[in-house]
Amino acid sequence: MIDRIQYKDKLQYRLSRYPVTGVIGPRQVGKTTLVKELISMRKAVYVDLESDQDQVKLTDPGLFFRSNSDKCIILDEIQNRQDLFALIRSIIDEDRRPGRFVLLGSASPTLMRKSADSLAGRIAYEEISSFGLTELGEKSQEQLWVRGGFPNAYLAANSKDSLDWRQQFVKTYVDRDLPALGLDTNSRTLSNFLRMLASSVGQLWNASTFSKSLGVTAPTVRKYLDFLEQAFLVTVLEPYHVNIKKRLVKTPKVYFNDTGVLHALLNLEDLKALSGNLIIGSSWENFVVRELIQQLGNQYEYYFYRTHEGAEIDLLLLENNQPAISIEIKYSNAPKLTKGYLNAIEDVGTPRNFVVTPSSDHFPIHTKVEVINLWELVNLLGQK
Repeated sequence: MIDRIQYKDKLQYRLSRYPVTGVIGPRQVGKTTLVKELISMRKAVYVDLESDQDQVKLTDPGLFFRSNSDKCIILDEIQNRQDLFALIRSIIDEDRRPGRFVLLGSASPTLMRKSADSLAGRIAYEEISSFGLTELGEKSQEQLWVRGGFPNAYLAANSKDSLDWRQQFVKTYVDRDLPALGLDTNSRTLSNFLRMLASSVGQLWNASTFSKSLGVTAPTVRKYLDFLEQAFLVTVLEPYHVNIKKRLVKTPKVYFNDTGVLHALLNLEDLKALSGNLIIGSSWENFVVRELIQQLGNQYEYYFYRTHEGAEIDLLLLENNQPAISIEIKYSNAPKLTKGYLNAIEDVGTPRNFVVTPSSDHFPIHTKVEVINLWELVNLLGQK
């Protein structure tokens, strides 16, 4: 059992101040377990909106809610019953005590647009991510990178079982979850789209290449990408271009939110299989980008920087709308600085610059640049 203390503290805060707390994040990330553990000491009633047996309880939802007005009502997989949002609003407006409802969902508020509209001013959201490095410790890094941070994948008895779970997870999203959220396409096309994304992870997004390969329009593949982002499967990293008088790349990059899912799509079971694949450098970049975004959260805004002349920063962190930290990502403990990176940090003027590696020592490699391993960098930046 991994104690997710950082989420418990945040959720406890939400429950003590808002009538409705929305707990969002990908399926199987541990939302239900976390919430049940958190409210085990208070009166609560739990309803699984994917269970036929539990759905019967909501034959008359107004009656059910009012008869349990003295309890915290937990509604799991709320995206399946968006018709309830207006009713919940009216119930809340009768009594705005904090902690009345907890809504768990596997889609973002943007995708569940009705919740954002109906419950505005009454709900606070908390996003739950898969396990992170600071939760598990420095020694977890290799396994977390290869298997990803979904509890059932990370804690599986062996690599084969972990890969099988992740591949079934992807299949469930493709066959059931994404269509249920409104993505209208056949499962074969969506599976091919995901595998193409995996093969090109960290590269510049090219909608026309995807559309030609899949036989659909460029707006259609952009819609696919938007759905994957709103369903917490990928992160779209935008290029930084404010006030820079350069010929800049203007297309985004795409990273998977969990490298275990990335590896499952490529059928890579363990580090040996990953090490023999050309994707390893891009996979490590994906892991670092997502780990930093997950651990640092809204302390920063996140971009990459690239010019057509070859200046490039893998991850650029902005603070108060100003470039604060640049990060070059290398899958080598003996990295070499590139001219493109040095030119880039001159362009954007970042005061702190790092080359992040898997396990190197921390040392200056240039008057403006430090080499550091991922574990130390996460802890260094997280101290703010």
